Amino acid sequence: MAEKQTKRPRAAGTRRRRKPAGQSTALTPTELQAAAPHAEVADLHRAIEQDGGKVLSVYREPYGGHWVVLAALPIELVEPTPYQRNLSDTHVRKLEAVISKIARFLDPIICVRVAKENQTAKYWTPNGNHRLSAMRTLGARSIVAIVVPEAAAAYHILALNTEKAHNLREKALEVIRMYKELMQLPETEEETYALEFEEPALITLGLCYEERPRFSGGAYHPVLKRVDEFLKKPMRTAFESREERARKLLELDDAIVKQVNALKAKGLTSPYLKSFVVARVNPLRFRPKDAPPVSFHEAMERMIQAAAKFNPEKVKVDDLAKSGGMPDESD
Repeated sequence: MAEKQTKRPRAAGTRRRRKPAGQSTALTPTELQAAAPHAEVADLHRAIEQDGGKVLSVYREPYGGHWVVLAALPIELVEPTPYQRNLSDTHVRKLEAVISKIARFLDPIICVRVAKENQTAKYWTPNGNHRLSAMRTLGARSIVAIVVPEAAAAYHILALNTEKAHNLREKALEVIRMYKELMQLPETEEETYALEFEEPALITLGLCYEERPRFSGGAYHPVLKRVDEFLKKPMRTAFESREERARKLLELDDAIVKQVNALKAKGLTSPYLKSFVVARVNPLRFRPKDAPPVSFHEAMERMIQAAAKFNPEKVKVDDLAKSGGMPDESD
């Protein structure tokens, strides 16, 4: 008789993840084009080509098995849905810079075809307006889109268009993982990848988050943005310098945490305690913008010394109330 398997107990504090509702078709890669598309898809295929577009592929998406059409559309026929949120100028400018620099457009937008009587058909994009705007500015004449046959899907796709912006921890970890991959390529200087890494502080913070997953990087980010810089060194050599910077930042964090704990022992319970202490020891806090720059290592050393001299007994509740800032664990 086979032995009865015992269930492995879940770790303390963990919660069972609820499986989302809905049923996947679980299509294999070869099944995405194994069947014949239905008449509505064939009609859409013809309409796209009559509109001056070009169908690149017809397939079923792998979760629900719904048919979609991958097509190149005349860019003048594509427009945002009339109920879409306003463009972010900052985001559009960033997309323009990235697409222009790498000379590639690799992320198709989502569209539905909208035909009105006695009017030229349009393709509404509920998910892709920023990319569309960037491509228009860059002078593109066509844009690649996943065209969904069901026009009503435009409303459903809005529910999917809820991408959460990266928080600092996610962004920094993504950067440091990318950094380690790029280190394997032929030697190039760190600053060569300034566009990909976005800002040098994210590299240093990424190493800190790897060492301490609960690290409160948001408290130090404003300082790092002013003193950290891309290194003009080959990636592998620069990585050693990054590790040294991360160690110095973690040393500072140890000194700050010691003072935060002292404030808590005093009975202060503000969610801004760490940010408050960091602000108090920040040598750049009242430094004029036209003053000579402070190096990373100089800033860290001065902050570590100031943290050692910080006197929790002089801090009052009113001081914390005036400080504002971001909660320490909001990363």
